[in-house]
Amino acid sequence: MTSRDRYRRICAFIFGAMASIIVFAAAPANAQSGPFSALAGSWGGGGKIDFSDGSSERLRCRATYAVAGGGSSAQLTLRCASDSYNFTLTSNVTSQGGAVSGTWSESNRGIGGTLSGRTNGTTMQLQVLGAAFAAGLSLTVSGNRQIVQISAPASQIKLATITLTK
Repeated sequence: MTSRDRYRRICAFIFGAMASIIVFAAAPANAQSGPFSALAGSWGGGGKIDFSDGSSERLRCRATYAVAGGGSSAQLTLRCASDSYNFTLTSNVTSQGGAVSGTWSESNRGIGGTLSGRTNGTTMQLQVLGAAFAAGLSLTVSGNRQIVQISAPASQIKLATITLTK
């Protein structure tokens, strides 16, 4: 696999995590507002990606969430950096009847895909798909802290954990 392919998979993996965070963090929102209402604004943090070859990299991330439709839709802009690369990802997500769906793209590399899933209390299970990428995500939220763990066993990425705070 070329370094460009690895970079694309890393971007897809990270974006899937962040898109999932948008979806999942909405679960505890006030019942009178849409599920994404609690996400409006800026978040920051980082995490770590463990690769199947045993290497790992740390990430620093900033996310901005624009919430619309009474909290039933959201747009994410995510910027992350590690020692070896930078990327900017965007996503649009909607929620209807507890089901979440959306799209994502990484503008610098011209890649993208879809995401879908459901929330259940304080946990979220989500599937993120791209042309050459698939990942499963497990998420938890506690107060103003969001944690996501991503597993993509068919790729070079073994596990990723990302934490954001508001």
